[in-house]
Amino acid sequence: MFRIKDKTQYLTQIEEVIARGPYHDTWDSLTDFEMPGWFSKAKFGIFLHWGLYSVPAFSNEWYSRNMYVKDSPEYKHHIRTYGKHTKFGYKDFIPLFTAERFDPDFWAGTFATAGAKYVVPVAEHHDGFQMYSSDLSRYNAAQMGPKRDILGELKTAFEKKGLVFGASSHRAEHHWFMGPGRDFESDIQDPLSCGDFYWPSEQQQPDFQDLYAKPYPDRAFLEDWLCRTCEIVDRYQPRILYFDWWIQHEAYKPYLRRFAAYYYNRGLELGFPAAICYKHDAMAFGSAIVDVERGKFADTRPYYWQTDTAIARNSWCYTDSLDYKSSNELICYLIDVVSKNGNLLLNVGPKADGTFAEQDAEILRDIGRWLAINKEAVYSAKPWRIPAEGPTVEVEGQFSDASATAYTKEDFRFTAGNGCIYAACLQYPEDGRLTIRALSKSSDSSKPNFHGIIRGVEILGFEEKPSFFVDGEGLHIHTHNVHSAFPVVMKIRVE
Repeated sequence: MFRIKDKTQYLTQIEEVIARGPYHDTWDSLTDFEMPGWFSKAKFGIFLHWGLYSVPAFSNEWYSRNMYVKDSPEYKHHIRTYGKHTKFGYKDFIPLFTAERFDPDFWAGTFATAGAKYVVPVAEHHDGFQMYSSDLSRYNAAQMGPKRDILGELKTAFEKKGLVFGASSHRAEHHWFMGPGRDFESDIQDPLSCGDFYWPSEQQQPDFQDLYAKPYPDRAFLEDWLCRTCEIVDRYQPRILYFDWWIQHEAYKPYLRRFAAYYYNRGLELGFPAAICYKHDAMAFGSAIVDVERGKFADTRPYYWQTDTAIARNSWCYTDSLDYKSSNELICYLIDVVSKNGNLLLNVGPKADGTFAEQDAEILRDIGRWLAINKEAVYSAKPWRIPAEGPTVEVEGQFSDASATAYTKEDFRFTAGNGCIYAACLQYPEDGRLTIRALSKSSDSSKPNFHGIIRGVEILGFEEKPSFFVDGEGLHIHTHNVHSAFPVVMKIRVE
């Protein structure tokens, strides 16, 4: 079992692994990174926000900060429900987080049935509570709360089901996350009761857009961040490690390079290709996998990328007021992302006891049923020469999923594989008549997107053989008995 006996000694070990290479802590070296082959074939993963914030289940996963922001809804709710912050602070949720119905094997089965190929649990959120066994802080799930090594149990269960195990770290934000508790009398100010859990709780709030913002984390915090993140690697060997924001701050850059070199080298030593997902240009392009939070691109990218979004619009964790997206919206989102050379990492927030809300479970079942039918158009498929056609304009960029996109029968998303073109109609027409204009026939081979021979058309998941013909307007398809509330995929056999 991996153990850190001394932090100074561990930092020395980190430097030794970096020195051995082949990766070193420079962007020149780190841009030799090669994306693991499994990632580009996986297409769909599950993100998991589960922790102390799941106990109050109020508003969202930022409860640990906002409960200390005076006059906020969380602040008022906290006093009304739990009492004053001197009597019941965030740390007092720890004994209430017992996870009494947590069944990692059930979780693994649920995600496998949903069609996910990898799972990324949050190892440590902004609140500073580690969901794994740690030698660096006693405020972890193995020693407190559920008194179980949550991350370790999930790793075992996921790998038994053939799911790739990953982890995420949101530790960087902890530097200032609990700071509002210093503005009034609260347990944040009591070092005897909180120990390292609230450290350092910087009172000054940073300008989140300023890459040089103060409060500037000191060496002690940054070394602690590095050790905590390396500990996750050494103890659990995640195949992918996702970073939340704030690592883009200038102070983190040398430590981020050191971590990346350490992780990539350790992956090679332990026999697996490692990968980092990052946001906000925190890392040099080409040194890791680009991630777009709650957003996507309007067109295909020449590089592979990932979007992470949640099953609900208003929270990443379970709350009693979730604004759920529909199954159809999420399936459309998935095929749109895949058509543009990306992966979808979809977040689900379990309840504090370790169970899933029925609506979460039903959405996962819907996605799994759709993927079981249309898997050949998704897994291992590649982008076609164009990703999409149709009148509906996609909103590009992060945090662009505030509302569902209304698609029409003319909106298609394309992938290619198995010698075929796959065209997903995002809103299948009731009359069964549709035209794919990208597959039009023309005597001018320089103009059309496609100049090959169409040998046949199938509708995945349906026995009916559609009639079809090609002319100057496009590939016309007609069915009589195809009806679906979800995207319908046409498999077009070509030569």
